[in-house]
Amino acid sequence: MNRVFRASLLISFLFTIDKLVALYRQSFVGRAYGISAALDAYNSANNLPDLIYAVISGGALGLAFIPILTETLDKEGRQAMWSLFSRVANYGFIVTASLAFTLVVFADPLVRNIVVPGFPPAQQDLTIQLMRLNVVALMIFSLSGLVIGALQANQHFFLPALAPIMYNVGQIVGVIFLAPRFGIFGLAYGVILGAALHLLIQVPGLIRHGFKWSPSLEWRHPRVIQVAQLMLPRVLTILAIQSIFVVTDNFASHLYEGAITAIAYGWLIMQMPETIIGTAIGTAIFPTLSEFVSRDDRVGLRSTLRRALIILVALIVPITIVSLILVRPAVQLVFEGRSFTAAGTTLVVSAAQMFLLGMLGHSLLEVVVRMFYALHDAITPLIAAALTAASFAGLCYVLVPLMGHSGIGLANTIAFTGEAAGLTWILYRRKVL
Repeated sequence: MNRVFRASLLISFLFTIDKLVALYRQSFVGRAYGISAALDAYNSANNLPDLIYAVISGGALGLAFIPILTETLDKEGRQAMWSLFSRVANYGFIVTASLAFTLVVFADPLVRNIVVPGFPPAQQDLTIQLMRLNVVALMIFSLSGLVIGALQANQHFFLPALAPIMYNVGQIVGVIFLAPRFGIFGLAYGVILGAALHLLIQVPGLIRHGFKWSPSLEWRHPRVIQVAQLMLPRVLTILAIQSIFVVTDNFASHLYEGAITAIAYGWLIMQMPETIIGTAIGTAIFPTLSEFVSRDDRVGLRSTLRRALIILVALIVPITIVSLILVRPAVQLVFEGRSFTAAGTTLVVSAAQMFLLGMLGHSLLEVVVRMFYALHDAITPLIAAALTAASFAGLCYVLVPLMGHSGIGLANTIAFTGEAAGLTWILYRRKVL
């Protein structure tokens, strides 16, 4: 638990810096574009590339990969772990490249019919161009996301937590130096630069832990089969989760100009404390939970999980209350008059308040979902995510006509809080918690 605590503090510190840098970046973006149709197009263009990244490298392989890498390192040594990493990374890159090519070819019908059908044609054209450009960053992230998993399996958290900061630095370069010349495309170029920095900053970690790449594509290896068995349901889980963001933009595209951007700002505001606490604890504790499972130490597993959740709740509840009170003056202080008008502040604050109500649920999911994957159970999170996606879509159908874009935030809060409560109850019933 002491090791987890130290890792959590390190990750929280770096995540705090990352969120401050992200806020600094967003202030520049706001000054350049405000709450506008161009920024709506930019935010919408990220959805499908983000989905592919989350499915292959960022989410699916991340949670399916770390328990197997940890077990391989613990029982077979570092050389065997890097051999497994190479096999899986090779397949991950090939699959990502195939999906990225498909996205480039079919971007037009996907944007017009699924992503933002409510946008006018000119705005849809801009979204298509930006989406195709974002595929370059996607290919870089397909490798970088896997490197994060490998370093975390080695209990190395510093460089993976530093990588998002470098990603934001790249975007800041884009908005300050490239956007004046290339317009909204400057932001996309900044994302590509940020993705490259995200990967490069982790290279020293690979060298330190003796990384050796192998070109092998052997799929019959028992460990590769284990990863695949965990990954398949995780892919479906990520598809369900990411479909929520596609549904969000679909509903918001039929609303007023700036709705998608206001939702993006609101989501960013909620994620700042949630990432610093919830994601940090979940990230730090995951390899340790996997070790307990590998060694069949149920007492240590239950004790560590309980302590982590108690600390999480004790931190998140008061922060949620304070955030709900201070969100309006904070947005006014940072953005109003610089990035957008008082009307824009109202749009952003109303979305942020709805998302903040769900901060506890999102934070709990950071830990409890990882617990299921540490137990090599990928089916239960899949069922929960599918139910969450379905309930979110149904809630949007009811709430958006009544509340506008704020209804999307409230639907998100209700759906994810319900998922967190359900998964926590299942762990308790299984005597894991």
